[in-house]
Amino acid sequence: MVDFLTSIRDGIFDILFGWWLPAMWVDAGFYLYVTVLLILAIALPLLLAVAFSVYFDRKIWAAMQMRRGPNVVGPFGLLQSFADGVKLFFKETIVPNRANKGVFILAPMITFTLALISWAVIPFGEGWVLADLNVGILYIFAISSLGVYGIIMSGWASNSRYAFLGSMRSAAQMISYEVSIGFVLVTVLVWAGSLNMTDIVNAQSGNISDWFVFSHLPMFAIFLISALAETNRPPFDLPEAEAELVAGYQTEYSSMAFALFFLGEYANILLMCALMSILFFGGWHAPADLAIFTWIPGFWWLFIKICFFFFVFAWVKASVPRYRYDQLMRLGWKVFLPFSLAAVVVYSGLAIVLDKV
Repeated sequence: MVDFLTSIRDGIFDILFGWWLPAMWVDAGFYLYVTVLLILAIALPLLLAVAFSVYFDRKIWAAMQMRRGPNVVGPFGLLQSFADGVKLFFKETIVPNRANKGVFILAPMITFTLALISWAVIPFGEGWVLADLNVGILYIFAISSLGVYGIIMSGWASNSRYAFLGSMRSAAQMISYEVSIGFVLVTVLVWAGSLNMTDIVNAQSGNISDWFVFSHLPMFAIFLISALAETNRPPFDLPEAEAELVAGYQTEYSSMAFALFFLGEYANILLMCALMSILFFGGWHAPADLAIFTWIPGFWWLFIKICFFFFVFAWVKASVPRYRYDQLMRLGWKVFLPFSLAAVVVYSGLAIVLDKV
């Protein structure tokens, strides 16, 4: 994709400006334009996907609870998320009395920005990636670790006990389950022999038996549950527990500031779904090297897998009761941490025995 856009750039610029502009200016200027174009090609569909993911989330919950869900605004209620967005856009942004206004406004911007830039290293197909970094997994892990700052800043700057307690809960929860996710990633990286996201996907090419979910089934289960906790989804939505904290770290937010938190949360959910598809389910690869599967473009296979995991996220929310906070911490530190740490040793030993390193 990058090579295709680059060839178009060079051809158009040589015809229009190549005869009088220095080549250095041509290359620098249009490299920037192509980069911006690629960023928009990822960001705009992602924002659209977030809007529809909220709609499908609500429809899945409604179906499981024998309700209708959104069904008024637009055909089948498809425009409900856009109506909610317009409503939030025209609402007033209210800053609490004695709150730190600068930090209060900056917190949702940080959360939303970090949720978007994580997608820079996600490969949507062979060569369809904005930044094909050799350390793509480390990049995602670093960005996800920074996400806790936006939540802590929102709770502290709100000058509210409910928001502050919610942000502290969320920070502790995210840090606790990031440790387990990190060890799970190590077992996958040892098996794939690379930190590059594209290499990890290509290590699972061939057919469905090569997907890492079969060799790493316990690690996939840990990753799935930890992803629910990392994104504050039920049954681990304790930072937003309505009964105790009203709405957690978002309690004092309204208008577009609240919308940025909401968009960032769903963008992170979709990111986790994409990571599970890439790390364990072959990414853009088809289940088998058969004509009935291979005629479907790789991008659509990744899209189908992301949709499946998003359905699982919604399914869990509609059917599993909320954990207590002590149960949440016990699961992370006393179950997942020792198990994933032992798994690193086991998978590293197997990789040496099977000559994978």
